Amino acid sequence: MLELFKAINNLVWGPPLLLLLVGTGVYFTLRLGIFQISKLPTAFRLIFSSDQSGQGDVSSFAALCTALAATVGTGNIVGVATAITTGGPGALFWMWVAAFFGMATKYAEGFLAIKYRTKDANGQAAGGPMHYITLGMGKKWKPLAVFFAISGVLVALLGIGTFSQVNSITASLETSFGLAPQLVSIVTAISIAFFIFGGIEKISDVSTKVVPFMAILYILASITVLAVHWDQLLPTLALVFKSAFTPAAAMGGFVGATVKEAIQRGIARGVFSNESGLGSAPIAAAAAKSDNPVEQGLISMTGTFIDTLIICSLTGLSILVTDQWTTEGLAGAPLTQAAFATVFGNTGSIALTISLVLFAFTTILGWSYYGERCIEFLFGTKSILPYRLLFVAMVALGGFLKLDLIWTIADIVNGLMALPNLIALLALSPVIIKETRQYFAKKK
Repeated sequence: MLELFKAINNLVWGPPLLLLLVGTGVYFTLRLGIFQISKLPTAFRLIFSSDQSGQGDVSSFAALCTALAATVGTGNIVGVATAITTGGPGALFWMWVAAFFGMATKYAEGFLAIKYRTKDANGQAAGGPMHYITLGMGKKWKPLAVFFAISGVLVALLGIGTFSQVNSITASLETSFGLAPQLVSIVTAISIAFFIFGGIEKISDVSTKVVPFMAILYILASITVLAVHWDQLLPTLALVFKSAFTPAAAMGGFVGATVKEAIQRGIARGVFSNESGLGSAPIAAAAAKSDNPVEQGLISMTGTFIDTLIICSLTGLSILVTDQWTTEGLAGAPLTQAAFATVFGNTGSIALTISLVLFAFTTILGWSYYGERCIEFLFGTKSILPYRLLFVAMVALGGFLKLDLIWTIADIVNGLMALPNLIALLALSPVIIKETRQYFAKKK
């Protein structure tokens, strides 16, 4: 069964999709003048100062925190570790490449989320790829929107939203505290139910409180690890760049990796982590109280920067500078825990476990909302309650499945979700480019 899913995964994440993902980011980067560098300070300033009188449901900061809640998850801890153990140190470089160009893609998604949003039957803001496909590209493209929405529901129920997060929670708590995975799954499901029945307001309220705290805590701990091993930092960076373009040799428990594996694992894990091009973040962005597509696009862009270029980088470098990645038998969360333990001992392992639990929990919350919006698009508001019940049930099931199978399934449905979104971004690119240029021309 696992081999079958791996074969499907290799087909989905073959050269065509990888080129489309990175190529879309490259296209927007070149057409907009590498603005993810020049406009990044403006983007961070807008998080707190943009107009909040628009027709959304939550503030731009809350919408960003909800998107970050969904993106800053196990991909930052488990996913990076998995990328390095399967693709070698060079995978980290390709994660950076994917993230840099992914910032431009995320901008385009945030722009379209506001440009083409509507109201649902309950009067709440509704947006995302399924809406900008139908409203921006026309009714004849509705099958593409339906395909995206179906894929979105599958990702929420079978991929990033449930299984991979819960499995990471249960594995970490079992390793650190000896807690039974089945019990942890059930408790997690009950806790999730309490929040998701409160809708976007409840989810964003939790996100604005938890996300900044957990991100800052994790960043400080990672910087401490790098500071202690500062003498290995430059050799590690050299290894990352070298392994990105030449095969990584077998070392200790590391079996080696080709350049193709480094690229494939790095980009796939990067997309899993920051979700640029996936089409998920614009669903949260559409709920922002902003009527300016450019400003919301810039705010959305910061999510990829924070998630991958800061948090994922710190995780990957911590694993590499401590030399734990060559230890036989270490993979996923235990690998990152081992890296932190070199500095903090058992306390570091426990702290990382707590971080992982918080990361994964908020990711589940964010994805519950994404899946809810997708299923509402397909079947209307009457489908929300059954979806929420099914989502909670899938969370409870997450601790009973094997890690390899979970990550493989997650990768497959991620790819299926990204395809229609990327098609829409490119089809609507003239609108994005024209209005973005007009906005900045007025600012001069």
